[in-house]
Amino acid sequence: MSIKYGSKRDIEEEGALFADCRVVNRNEDGEYPLRQKVRSGDKSMEYNTIEKEACITVPESIQQIMHRVEKVFETNPKVYEVFKNCYTNTLNTAIKRMDDGTAYVITGDIPAMWLRDSVAQLRPYLIPAKEDKEIADTLVAVSRRQFRYICIDPYANAFNSAANGNCWEKDETEMNDWLWERKYEVDSLCYPIQFAYLIWKNTGRTDQFDLSFAEGVRKILKVFRTEQYHEEQSAYRFVRRNTYYTDTLSRDGKGALVKSGIGMTWSGFRPSDDACTYGYLVPSNMFAVVALGYLQEIADQILGDQKLAYEASGLRDEIYEGIETYAITRKEGYGEVYAYEADGYGQFNLMDDANVPSLLSMEYLGYRGRSRQVADNTRKLILSEANPFYYKGKKAAGIGSPHTPVGYIWHIALCMQGLTAESMSEKRKMIDLAAATDGGKMLMHEGFCAEDDTRYTREWFSWANAMFSELVMDYCGYKIER
Repeated sequence: MSIKYGSKRDIEEEGALFADCRVVNRNEDGEYPLRQKVRSGDKSMEYNTIEKEACITVPESIQQIMHRVEKVFETNPKVYEVFKNCYTNTLNTAIKRMDDGTAYVITGDIPAMWLRDSVAQLRPYLIPAKEDKEIADTLVAVSRRQFRYICIDPYANAFNSAANGNCWEKDETEMNDWLWERKYEVDSLCYPIQFAYLIWKNTGRTDQFDLSFAEGVRKILKVFRTEQYHEEQSAYRFVRRNTYYTDTLSRDGKGALVKSGIGMTWSGFRPSDDACTYGYLVPSNMFAVVALGYLQEIADQILGDQKLAYEASGLRDEIYEGIETYAITRKEGYGEVYAYEADGYGQFNLMDDANVPSLLSMEYLGYRGRSRQVADNTRKLILSEANPFYYKGKKAAGIGSPHTPVGYIWHIALCMQGLTAESMSEKRKMIDLAAATDGGKMLMHEGFCAEDDTRYTREWFSWANAMFSELVMDYCGYKIER
């Protein structure tokens, strides 16, 4: 593929801020390399794939964390080197401050901002933000932008930096110029609530709870309520032509049939952006329960809005009852387990996907079901070959995804296994395994072949880098308050 070049200004306008970075491999005119990659309907987008010899100055708050990590991993210095690359990656390459005071975060090698990814990418920075006002300012700026996007369209999952009409495909749905993609995913509405809440709990900041937040959370409640009765009340449709069945919805865009009024709320797509097999995506409903609990607390203690608190609490209870009543089934050899998806009519999808929310991430998200035994049984099942997306090979064993090739394990899943592990030894095992399967790139990837980690998907995947950073910090004693 030929290399195209542009000015540093051109690169920054595509979404990433590279101030004070020294860039290698310029052309004779001193321009920076760009690579043509992403489809945008009948157009093509250019995004940067810059390799840096030196990054911007690392804040003192992050340097202190890095020094501690280096000391803890003296016996395996590669862990520290990978951590250093991963932890500085998002702040240095993925965030752009906007003229309106908000901040835009690209997901990595795609020049768009996902509501989900932009939270996951920045979550490890909640630790230094406790003492570092500049980092806290950035987190608040991102939170504000997320809720402005939700006010534009709560059914969209990914957005442009401006109303420029860029998009992944020309889909048959209610698109507008702000939307990069309009796949409705329950978790895309949970993550921004979680993020705003965690900023409050870890920094004491409340300026993210502005008018857009108040408007946005009401839109979220309305969507969740509507999608409890998807069949009768929802106008949402999504059709993508000439593609895989996992990239579009059945029944002329309406999605798989579900039983209405059982408590859970319908989702068109998974956090992988793949279509749901059955419309009640259990991990995302678990996340909704937690996020609505956060919203109840925010409404009560910060907004002083008792009506909002009551509505959030009531919806939380309904979804919780739906999960505990309709999402549990029995699997021979494992006992009662949570299904990954259900339809309310008695059909279940027994699996797990690396993308978060997942069944593996229940503890991480903060979901507590009625029976600890059901949760333990579920973990045992999904970390075995009873899960059709659990793979074993010469390099590693772990959970992958139908989103990537068969036999590919995701670094996100390895990190989540470590974050939810009860023992420090298992946490350390997952850290060492993730660092050892970086394909020689000193960064995390999306999926890698269980037999050969030099075969991987996505050269630059900021979410995976953040998950590795969070796991390492967790092992070193840094905890995110919630």
